[in-house]
Amino acid sequence: MTVLAPEVSHWDLPVTHRFGVALGRHASPYHDQLLRAIRGAAARAGCDLLLADTSDCPRAEAEVLRALQADRIDGVLLVPAPGDEAVVNGLVRTGVPTVLVDRIAGRNDVDQVGSENFQAMSALVEHLAARRHRRIALITGTEGTTVSEERALGYRLGLGRAGLRYNPELVASGQSTAGGAARAAAKLLDGWPSPTALVVAGEAMLIGVQWEAHRRGIRIGSELAVVGYGDMDWARTVSPGVTTMAQPISEIGRRAVQLLLARCREPERRPESVRLAPRFLHRASCGC
Repeated sequence: MTVLAPEVSHWDLPVTHRFGVALGRHASPYHDQLLRAIRGAAARAGCDLLLADTSDCPRAEAEVLRALQADRIDGVLLVPAPGDEAVVNGLVRTGVPTVLVDRIAGRNDVDQVGSENFQAMSALVEHLAARRHRRIALITGTEGTTVSEERALGYRLGLGRAGLRYNPELVASGQSTAGGAARAAAKLLDGWPSPTALVVAGEAMLIGVQWEAHRRGIRIGSELAVVGYGDMDWARTVSPGVTTMAQPISEIGRRAVQLLLARCREPERRPESVRLAPRFLHRASCGC
């Protein structure tokens, strides 16, 4: 069932705008952090929020966006569901002020804010290559999404910078899920010769890789280097801690609200695509 819930209450500040926030609440381990940042930025600007859960499903996404528009919102902050841009197309076509958050789309007709992917993924590969790894494998996210494609291209960029040849047999899709990543890791580790290092292109997939390595009795850090994109809480406390690129989630939320306010003030301005650099967190899972 679709639930629209007010997220910011104001007793003293006048409400300047009413924005809808549409995302899959449980689709990402950091969406709570993203929502906190959006709430804070909206409160400081005197904006009211309505939260709608898309379940990360295109059909549910279309349903909740219709409900938000019927509630006469002034704009939308949307973490788009993978697989279909029909909702985004409709928002752009009807002129609803919209900002795509976190999941950048391959288009230039809508405001967007998310993490930088090319250089960040390249840096992870180069870090492994500098430690003499030559068979560096990649576990990609959901196929057909801009974010997954960019991170895959960043992996190839890193290989090229390190003087290594791209081998498609060292790439497997983890479908952005823990189970998918476990299967992808199994496929890669069953290859011969097997990779000595894995680059995991998404937070949830790190869990699956950890599970598969444990199931096989492989010691991460000493027998298999693992690096990831995204910084889940557990990645800091497991042994060994996971070397990763930590996305600037709070800053993404703040900038998204700023972009939407700017769009409301200047409806005709050129759309912006903002990329924020993640932070490299060096821990022991890479073996150094």
